[in-house]
Amino acid sequence: MFLSLTERVQKILKDQYDLDDVSVHWQRPQESSHGDSATAVALQIAKKAGKKPQEIAQVLVDALQKLETVERCEVAGPGYVNVWLTTSALIAELSKTREACTPRVKRKDEAPVIVEYSGPNIAKPLGIHHVMSTVIGQAIANLYDYQGYNVVKVNYIGDWGTQFGKLFVAFRTWATKPVEECDIEDLLDMYVRFHEEAEKDSTLEDEARAAFALLEKGDDEMSTFRLAAVDISMKALLKMYERLGVTIEHQHGESLYEDLMKPVLDIGKEKGVFTEGKEGALIAEFPEDSHMPPAIVLKGDGATIYHTRDLAAIRYRTDRWHPQAVYHVVDVAQELYFKQLIAMGNMLWDDLPTWEHIIFGRMRFVDKNMSTRKGNMLRLEHVLDEAVERAKKIIDEHGESIQTDNKEDLAEMMGVGSVAYGTLSQNRRMDMIFDWDKMLSFDGNSAPYLQYTHARAKSVLRKGGEFTEPTDITNFAGKERQLLNTLLQFERILEEARATHMPHTLCNYLFALCQDYNAFYNDTPILKAEEPQRSLRLSLTSLTTTVLKVGAEILTLRVPDRM
Repeated sequence: MFLSLTERVQKILKDQYDLDDVSVHWQRPQESSHGDSATAVALQIAKKAGKKPQEIAQVLVDALQKLETVERCEVAGPGYVNVWLTTSALIAELSKTREACTPRVKRKDEAPVIVEYSGPNIAKPLGIHHVMSTVIGQAIANLYDYQGYNVVKVNYIGDWGTQFGKLFVAFRTWATKPVEECDIEDLLDMYVRFHEEAEKDSTLEDEARAAFALLEKGDDEMSTFRLAAVDISMKALLKMYERLGVTIEHQHGESLYEDLMKPVLDIGKEKGVFTEGKEGALIAEFPEDSHMPPAIVLKGDGATIYHTRDLAAIRYRTDRWHPQAVYHVVDVAQELYFKQLIAMGNMLWDDLPTWEHIIFGRMRFVDKNMSTRKGNMLRLEHVLDEAVERAKKIIDEHGESIQTDNKEDLAEMMGVGSVAYGTLSQNRRMDMIFDWDKMLSFDGNSAPYLQYTHARAKSVLRKGGEFTEPTDITNFAGKERQLLNTLLQFERILEEARATHMPHTLCNYLFALCQDYNAFYNDTPILKAEEPQRSLRLSLTSLTTTVLKVGAEILTLRVPDRM
């Protein structure tokens, strides 16, 4: 339908003003009294057409008014065109929303998209700050996956570095059992103890560096120790990912690229991208107008650094998957680092795909007691447990108004969902504000509100029984039109959230849909309505549950059928 409107507008612009291939965008007006859809195309092309926007808008209105699908239209403000569609046209358009609720078929021959996210270090449990890269990255990957892209999900794990030397020294000095018998708690205890003791005895740092040097040389004892620590950490990590609804197929540690760095350094020296800097280090310098300082790729003592491994990773991923794009979901503190990395990659090779750093802000807490303290990392697991306990209390406080067959499962769904949704619902470019009250609210833009609305609509459908899709509706009552128009936005919102890598766009939409459905529910009789309105209202209710469920799952949430 909107395609036919667009084609009519484009034809008029061609015939009247000799303008070809004008991009016409339709948006839902903020106020329902301003129509079902609106376009500002008259304002956008007025200068090229040499006419006043309102004059162009009136020409468009006169042409669109003749379409069978248009009930009426008008010029608004400085040159907007507001359109009201016929009842039958709006109902027919719902088929596109239903189609959008089914994942698109994979385009098998298309180059994949790589999304790298989470990126924790081995030997430590996930901290609360890890939730940002983890769920933002998963949501972005899900958006691509849902829309038919071939998606490669990569977790770039810190499984190489001096932490293994520190951990080895700690076990050798204080452990009461071998590393193979330990869990992630034991690894964390040893790691924390090393740093506490190293403040009193600086020689421990020298021992750790020596231990790591042995690992780099392939020492059997150190290699066995490292593999055991990695295995313990991965088991704990995958358990946490399962709880969060996170799926990352490729768990690639830094160690994967150890043997791939020398060819990168060689080609860099050959092309003059890497030159000798101070104290024999290898550096890359950038054009003056880039405002970037030189980047070190090899220290003077021959030690490699993050940039070295990441450049090897760029080459590895390009050669293995031949992707159309690679997206790193990493916080804003690494902005300069990734600018340098991407610039170096493009100086080294001319076959790289789109390479982008998807930035997100830092985490701040309304409750100051949640701030991370030295030696006392705020763990994601503990935050999720706390969220679940708070959800249980909320369920108890609501008494019989919350219906559930499994209180424990519902609390887990609400608690974990509240942390994930609370992260995703905020603009990722801004600092995230962690606020328990907002995250667990039944009224605001929160997981429990979305979950409750889904359960409410499901309850209506259970009571309503079978119904057929209405075909003979002649008018809308009350909040029906508002809800229908919101449902019609789903396909566009999915595309916008994916294209901009902004999951909060989908969150805001689902919140608006919940608000519109609840207003519809409270204002409009559903089960007691006469036909064909009863079937229409049950149909809108059914489609609302489907959109909420699909949207929630893209955002890693589960939604209950009863609540």
